[in-house]
Amino acid sequence: MSSKNTGRSAWKSRTGFILAAIGSAVGLGNIWRFSYLAYDNGGGAFLVPYLVALFTAGIPLLILEFGIGHERIGSAPLAFRKIGKNWEWLGWWPLLFTMFGIVLYYSVVIAWCFDFVFYSIDLAWGDDPGEFFFGTFLNLSSSPSEIGTVQPPILKGLFAVWLITWIIIVRGVSRGIELANRIFMPLLLVLTLILVFWSLNLEGAMIGISAYLKPDFAKLSDPEVWVQAYGQIFFTLSLGFGIMIAYASYMPYESNMTGSAVITALTNSAFSLLAGFGVFSILGFMSLSQNQPLEDVVQQSIGLAFVAYPKAISLIGEAGPFFGVLFFLSLTVAGVSSSISIVEAFVSGVQDKFGLNRRMLATVVCLFGFAGGIIFTTNAGLYWLDIVDHFINFYGIVVAALLECIVVGWFFRLDMIRKHMNNVSRIQLGPWWNWIIKLCLPLFLAVILLSQLVVELSRAYEGYSWASLIGIGWSWVAITFLVSFIFAVQPWKTESHLEKGRGEEL
Repeated sequence: MSSKNTGRSAWKSRTGFILAAIGSAVGLGNIWRFSYLAYDNGGGAFLVPYLVALFTAGIPLLILEFGIGHERIGSAPLAFRKIGKNWEWLGWWPLLFTMFGIVLYYSVVIAWCFDFVFYSIDLAWGDDPGEFFFGTFLNLSSSPSEIGTVQPPILKGLFAVWLITWIIIVRGVSRGIELANRIFMPLLLVLTLILVFWSLNLEGAMIGISAYLKPDFAKLSDPEVWVQAYGQIFFTLSLGFGIMIAYASYMPYESNMTGSAVITALTNSAFSLLAGFGVFSILGFMSLSQNQPLEDVVQQSIGLAFVAYPKAISLIGEAGPFFGVLFFLSLTVAGVSSSISIVEAFVSGVQDKFGLNRRMLATVVCLFGFAGGIIFTTNAGLYWLDIVDHFINFYGIVVAALLECIVVGWFFRLDMIRKHMNNVSRIQLGPWWNWIIKLCLPLFLAVILLSQLVVELSRAYEGYSWASLIGIGWSWVAITFLVSFIFAVQPWKTESHLEKGRGEEL
């Protein structure tokens, strides 16, 4: 791949870039969150709003983020600094709330998966996986304020996760992240295919598949179903994280960027749909084995992975341990591939501005990441995780993506990015893409944000005290927002912020 020299690290190939982008997008939520959302929002009918959201919002916004990084040649802070010096903070904010928010608790969930790989060997959860997970493993307290003590197995798993992350990040873009994803993504696909085909052959699997795909078109008249579909697309593609901007900046000039965005988005969605067959085949098997209605064995997100699945693994028989190791290993691989992308996006931003040594910077960041995640390994960790996840997803990612569309669409020459993407890509974008970015996406995001605010102000989220929601959730978002301005006003130690974008070189 020929390239105009930008002085930045680079992917060895387009394939490596696409695998890394897919690795960032495909995470734990593809395996458990999408399946549950589909089941709860019309089954097969949910694919209608989901696909509409994918093509009207997910792919256009992913193209925009690829375009910002590739045309402006920089991580999110550098790219927005080149868009306008007053907008640099908008590049820092997503990096801060993902690095010191999402990845802190996400790495703890990966640690759970890592621990359960070994618990699967002898089915350590016994006859009551729910009691084992919430009682023995998490030792869950009664409220967020009762922090209690650190759980040693989770802390050890967390250390292992951050050690793996550090080893990959410190090796750089091509020898670390690209190489890791060349291993992780094929491995994840193979593990998932084995799980799905195995699950489909279980007795009662078709009961679950029927419930998963049975269309309830009446649900399509419910606005909340559409909000859920658009929300899932934004979250699952790592949009508004600053990750895709950084990843695209490492690509050479002659790169099919629009095509890469389409491949990344479609592969991510296909993986979600594929994983759903495995999830609901298992639930159908449980329904038949326990002689219970399917709705009684379906549980949301965390309960689905750490309670329902272990229960199913125990019911399978002699093959259960092997099945359990495969399942939790899949979750671990999916989680690590996503977490390294968040850390890399932050490291890239700091390197661009302060020119620090990568090895030292990666070491410090990973140490802070490990230390910051300890609060989520305590007895109150699940409560803190739930609150931080909720507020960052709805009031961090959504607001960041909304501002991104407004700033680039209305305060910058959006046509420059579109023409640049057309110059380097086989798939051509018409003027329609400009209006999706300038009008449609802000409208979709504003609806998601306002609908959530209405719910939020009418009742306390999940029954938590307002003190916990303000002290943990709102403050986490607000502090990262304020710190983004502190980072933005610091002087640049490199000259990279003075470089032009590729579109201005044409």
